[in-house]
Amino acid sequence: MAVDLQPGDMAPDVTLTTPDGGALTLASLRGRPLVLYFYPKDDTAGCTREAQDFSASKAAFELAGVGVLGVSKDPPARHQKFAAKYDLTVSLASDEDGSVCEAFGVWIEKSLYGRKYMGIDRATFLIDADGRIAKLWRKVKVPGHVDQVLAAAEALPKA
Repeated sequence: MAVDLQPGDMAPDVTLTTPDGGALTLASLRGRPLVLYFYPKDDTAGCTREAQDFSASKAAFELAGVGVLGVSKDPPARHQKFAAKYDLTVSLASDEDGSVCEAFGVWIEKSLYGRKYMGIDRATFLIDADGRIAKLWRKVKVPGHVDQVLAAAEALPKA
């Protein structure tokens, strides 16, 4: 059965791989709100634009006291190249085995030109300082999305 997380649910405590090959748990990030965004693939048009938009707004998220972390199934070395190529300032993490995508319910069946395949649903989760999902966006359209997420992040209650 597919995972259907809703606002108010605890975010799954998952482990991601950082670009330098280290391990990062979501539980270790509690105490500060976090934007966790899932995207299909490094260095593709929509994913690049989304990462650039989050990078451009990084200072505003920091001012709101909110971290930003992008996740795809790309390996750490590819994240390093992607970040360097586009001067990205947001943090990226790898979910090579797909367990994090499964835990958040973003590994879905997609269709392109009538061909069905499994892939990452472009989705964003705003997680509060206690580790609960405050807001989520599924089937994200990139233009204007970061502004919506920032507005929701700024509206979070301050600790």
